[in-house]
Amino acid sequence: MELHQLRYLAAVVDEGTFTAAAARLHVSQSGISTQVGKLERELGQQLLERSGRRVQLTAAGEAVLPLAREALETLDSIEHTASEFAQATRGRVRLGMIAGCAIPGLLDAVAGIGKSHPEIVLSLHEDDSRALRTQVLTRSLDLALIAFAGPTEPELDVGVILDEPVAAVVPEGHRLARRSVRLADLEGEKVLCLPQGTGIREAYARSCLRLGIEPRVDIEASSPQTLLGLAQRGAGVAVLSPSSGVTDGVSAVPISDAATHACLGLAIRPDQRSPAARLTLARLRAALTA
Repeated sequence: MELHQLRYLAAVVDEGTFTAAAARLHVSQSGISTQVGKLERELGQQLLERSGRRVQLTAAGEAVLPLAREALETLDSIEHTASEFAQATRGRVRLGMIAGCAIPGLLDAVAGIGKSHPEIVLSLHEDDSRALRTQVLTRSLDLALIAFAGPTEPELDVGVILDEPVAAVVPEGHRLARRSVRLADLEGEKVLCLPQGTGIREAYARSCLRLGIEPRVDIEASSPQTLLGLAQRGAGVAVLSPSSGVTDGVSAVPISDAATHACLGLAIRPDQRSPAARLTLARLRAALTA
């Protein structure tokens, strides 16, 4: 079975005769007749009744034709989408990213798009994840790299890139520098964390409330590197993800009863039709999941 056979079948039904279908498609009448006949033999069913002035669908044809049209529409959609990407050489893409985020894969993808598609102008906007989600929803941003814990807005299409547990980052020799700790073990320690609106803070708060513990934060900073530096200097226990760039002098200890994980994802509106934005999304997703 070949797609042009389905296209010929649909044209014959639409035009009513093989001759009219041939004229519309600029193909010989005999060529269309031959291919439709070949399709019928391959399916083992007669699809068209040819006895009258206009061809009519048989019962089998009535069942097959909607599926043939669906296959042709899918093919057209594939060709259209591929064409859009091929032509996505210009336009502005407003990309949101978590403040202070410097993931190498993200930076590589942004730089790569600038080289391969120089006429796509990427403008980067930093904010906390809650604000970024709002900006995508209100069309201030085309897409955004966000951190979150739990469900996000149903109006957003969010693809998860990373799903990590919450960890306690402590300096070497600290009493909690062991294989794992529990949230209750943070009692008596100064807790360092990212601001509200970030995935880590939400995961920490949700996990505490689930256990009936007040989600206390003594020092907050917008940069994980700042919190790591403070933990390294003994200012407190930093609640972060294990991939936050733990440096020498500190270790990330898993918090075993932190039930909610911190996730990293790419958020876009399902109705986003910009080829440049969709190309950017595909490049970012490939780079961040590599």
